[in-house]
Amino acid sequence: MWGRRLACLFKVPWQLSGNARHRSPWLRCDRRAVPAAAARWHHTAPESLKCAWQLHGDHLELRYANTLMRFDFVWLRDHCRSASCYNAKTNQRSLDTASVDLAIKPKAVRVDETTLFLTWPDGHVTRYGLEWLVKNSYEGQKQQVMHPRILWNAEIYRQAQVPSVDCRSFLETDEGLKEFLRNFLLYGIAFVENVTPTKEDTEILAERISLIRETIYGRMWYFTSDFSRGDTAYTKLALDRHTDTTYFQEPCGIQVFHCLKHEGTGGRTLLVDGFYAAEQVLQQAPDQFELLSKVPLKHEYVENVGDCHNHMIGVGPVLNVYPWNNELYLIRYNNYDRAVINTVPYDVVHRWYAAHRTLTAELRRPENELWVKLKPGKALFVDNWRVLHGREAFTGYRQLCGCYLTRDDVLNTARLLGLQA
Repeated sequence: MWGRRLACLFKVPWQLSGNARHRSPWLRCDRRAVPAAAARWHHTAPESLKCAWQLHGDHLELRYANTLMRFDFVWLRDHCRSASCYNAKTNQRSLDTASVDLAIKPKAVRVDETTLFLTWPDGHVTRYGLEWLVKNSYEGQKQQVMHPRILWNAEIYRQAQVPSVDCRSFLETDEGLKEFLRNFLLYGIAFVENVTPTKEDTEILAERISLIRETIYGRMWYFTSDFSRGDTAYTKLALDRHTDTTYFQEPCGIQVFHCLKHEGTGGRTLLVDGFYAAEQVLQQAPDQFELLSKVPLKHEYVENVGDCHNHMIGVGPVLNVYPWNNELYLIRYNNYDRAVINTVPYDVVHRWYAAHRTLTAELRRPENELWVKLKPGKALFVDNWRVLHGREAFTGYRQLCGCYLTRDDVLNTARLLGLQA
């Protein structure tokens, strides 16, 4: 069906040669005209139609592995992996992209069972593996997920029985570290047990997977209810679900919590998978999902307490998606720190409020709330780009320590252990 449709579209027959093996001819074209041979689809294995290609005025069309791909000629020249164009030792481009003629066209094209060959007007030959092209084409990327995840509500997470990782295994073995990171990447939260309840030991734990991101709150912080900072978190009050540092241009990627002491009641930690809630919005109200991903908002933090004087502003939509596959990668949700909405006209503002209400309703559904009691010795890592956290009010003395981690370094550690991140 695919073949008949394309043949009709381009008004040329499929060029099959029965049982005989057909090898595509070298296809020549210049800026003046594309010869008749270029108007045909060419096949490398006619009996299976595994691969077919066709030249157009400004791009190459390639069908392989059930994927129809289109490649701009400049793109094909720019991504050449030959020794003169690409340094395989450093994995960096050597070719000066600005030197490529924007009207460039291949002088000849050939495709065998595994490889595409292009000869350029200056005689340079570019070779691409067909599998590489599928993986790196726009059409291929649209079908791929950048970050595999398991979306969850409280029941899904409990039924998954995600294990905590022992501190010693986490610190001393790659297997323990890999298990921890696998859980973290899939669920956006992960626990380490049997950690000595000190700030110093928590710091050692954090540095196992990442550089610690120093912020206006310092490198490692102690967290009590003494209101030593101009933030509601430094009180005994309940905190609604939110993500941290929305007022940074790049919100902190990962947050570490370790309860060192609590002499009192209450204080459970609330965790909500923001991506699960956003997925419900996408399914029920796709227009509202799109609006939340398009409207830029300002978040602001103004502090004048003691020696701490800060004024931070971050800008971005509530939902951040990769444009080529609409995959959500960051939720920026904090009603405490959202600044004045003055980036869009009034009619858009009202629709945004309606969309925000829909998302908030999902985030506040009781079945989406995972409540955990942090205790000395159990450290919690939270993906601050995905999982919202909050807290119930508490009594007595409660002390936490923790830090922020650089997201790039955590993902780097995961990739070096063979995980997709």
